[in-house]
Parts: sequence; C-alpha cells; structure tokens
Amino acid sequence: MKEIWNQWDDEIKQLFYREYDDLPYLLDVKVDKHLFRALAQYWNPAYSCFTFGKVDLVPTVEEYTTLLCCLRIQADKAYSRAANVPTFLKRLMSIAGMSEQWVVARIKQKGDSKCIHWKSL
Repeated sequence: MKEIWNQWDDEIKQLFYREYDDLPYLLDVKVDKHLFRALAQYWNPAYSCFTFGKVDLVPTVEEYTTLLCCLRIQADKAYSRAANVPTFLKRLMSIAGMSEQWVVARIKQKGDSKCIHWKSL
C-alpha cells in the first residue's frame, strides 16, 4: 500500500483524502509487534471482539487510535461505508421467505420508519 501511495501524485492523493478522509495516515503507523501479539492472542474471530475470560470487549475508534498511536485520525468520522445495502423490502423478503407482493401488502409506515406487524411474520 505504501508503495502505491508513494507512486501517486498530489492530485490523486487529494482525491483519495476527499473520499476517505485521513485514512492514509494509517500508512505511517509504526507497528508495535508486542501489542499486536497481545491483541491477536485475545481476538475472537467468531464474534469480532476481544475475549478475556468470559468478558467480551470491543474497543472504540478512540481506543484503537490511542493503542496504535494514530493521533492524527479524527475519531468523530465514520471510516466505513456499507456497500450494496439491501432495501427494507428486500431484507424483509429474505427474512420472511415470501414474495415481494406479500411483503408490500403488509408493510406499514410508522412515523419515519417502515415496519411490519409481528402477527404477519
């Protein structure tokens, strides 16, 4: 990644910054092997969290930036975007295993949200 970054001119880097904010700062993070060894020891891939005995922990972005010494990262920004998120209709069709017509007939508007009655499910 660093090699690719170094090959880009300033214009391309600015486009990348506009799209992904200060994510490129991660390229300059010095890896602490002991910290990563400790983190890997307690990482639970099944639950995507750290497990210490019977306690599961998920660090916040602020805690990750502190652990990794990434003080230039702005913790108040979201760095990931969901890709191809299915609509409420498509998700409900998948969950209920029913046709689009069945789902459309049962969707109700409730305030700002769409919902379906439990008795329909």
